[in-house]
Amino acid sequence: MNIALWVAQVLLAGMYGMAGGMKTFQPDGVRKNPQMTWAHDQQDGYIRFVGVSELLGALGMILPMLTGILPWLTPLAAVGLSIIQVLAIFMVHLPKKEYQVIPVNIVLLALSIFVAYGRFALS
Repeated sequence: MNIALWVAQVLLAGMYGMAGGMKTFQPDGVRKNPQMTWAHDQQDGYIRFVGVSELLGALGMILPMLTGILPWLTPLAAVGLSIIQVLAIFMVHLPKKEYQVIPVNIVLLALSIFVAYGRFALS
């Protein structure tokens, strides 16, 4: 179980790290990206807020468990990333009828719920 949790944590950290870094440091590029239509009408501050939230979640997936310092932060980071996905699905993609993106959101949501449950249960 621990190995599966670590694999999920690394996958989530990689996905959210890349996406969050792009949103944090290149909001104009995100806005012009044809695959990220949710950002076309958003201001830089909002895009950066989402990006920083994702970056912090990515760090929270790895660092607390790796260092042994406050390891209870890892399941909390997973809960936070779950909230991000639920909001993305119900507040952004469904209202804009962006159904092609929702399967990715569901996979990320499932992984983050798995990590949250697994790390809370193993603690």
